[in-house]
Amino acid sequence: MKFIKKLLKWFIGIIAILVISSYIFDYDYILKGVRVVYFTGHSTAFIDDYPYFENDTIKKGLKTDTWPLHKNYNAVTATDGLKAINDAYGTIAYLIIKNDSIFYEHYAEDYSKDSKTNSFSMAKSITSALLGKAIMDGYIKSLDQPVNDFYPQFKDSKTTVGDLSSMSSGLDWVESYTSPFSITARANYDDDLAETILNQKVIKTPGKEFEYLSGSTQLLGMVIKKATGKQLADYLSESFWQPLGAQSDALWQLDDDENKLAKAFCCISSNARDFGRFGKLYKDHGKWNGKQLLDSTFVATSTQSRFKGQPYGYGFWVSDYNNKHTFAMIGILGQYVITIPEDNVIIIRLGHHRSSEKVNFFPSDFYVYIDEAYAMMKK
Repeated sequence: MKFIKKLLKWFIGIIAILVISSYIFDYDYILKGVRVVYFTGHSTAFIDDYPYFENDTIKKGLKTDTWPLHKNYNAVTATDGLKAINDAYGTIAYLIIKNDSIFYEHYAEDYSKDSKTNSFSMAKSITSALLGKAIMDGYIKSLDQPVNDFYPQFKDSKTTVGDLSSMSSGLDWVESYTSPFSITARANYDDDLAETILNQKVIKTPGKEFEYLSGSTQLLGMVIKKATGKQLADYLSESFWQPLGAQSDALWQLDDDENKLAKAFCCISSNARDFGRFGKLYKDHGKWNGKQLLDSTFVATSTQSRFKGQPYGYGFWVSDYNNKHTFAMIGILGQYVITIPEDNVIIIRLGHHRSSEKVNFFPSDFYVYIDEAYAMMKK
């Protein structure tokens, strides 16, 4: 019994030392990560994590806009291929929108059309849309405006807001999702996100090559906030969420309740139908119900590759799968809003996991969700 008591005291002492050390050396964000992930029974990020963070509300308007149902709504059943991949990767929402009407809609587990789940990096596309709106509103001059106009910490660099949006910032950032000591982990769990970002240096020539860095979008969000003088959730609400007729309020995760800095690189919690509105907005060249919400030139530029042979424009992933121009919003666990303008098709998929195998820059399941949607529309 004495040995067990000594062992327990030793164990508690080690834990106390680790906790104290984490605060001393500014790694206390790891404790929050452990609490949010492991203490909730998970081993990595998960789609229902928003209650464990501070959030700002993206408010819907008094008038909402319901997606019309296609005349053949849910008249076809899921293909065997779609069923298999949905089961394999834990799909919780899958929609096919054809000619601006919902052709097929399926929810799994206890999720529904109103369920909020984390967008993860689909938020990068929405943040880029806010950049376009800020340019349109005159808060930001153009894609070529230098970041140092807003943050003198970058006075020695030539990075522009367009470089941030197109993932060519040149920032000293390592995009790692496995190490708890990575800057990506720090950004997700730290309580002072601005400090983390403003300590970044530009170490490569900006505007020359594509390099996917979450820090680029976070700095972009900070620029937009500073330029507009508005919280990102408020600016998103007035610029898009309300004009697009979103059916539900959404949530945007913050670093903490004191700083109230939105995670621009990540973490808008909403539902499949409302996420899909951005696919339609960009498909229709920035116009919604006859009103130009985004400049059409900005939309066209955003959905084309900035760098030849690379899969990214300004905030959107770009593909020519099946020889059809396709652009997409993508989150790390298989959050997809896939838009194929040529066929007036939008495919939305939300779920717990995605394939770890990549084919031409995209997770292999990305292509399966497209293929099975077309197979179902041919039935």
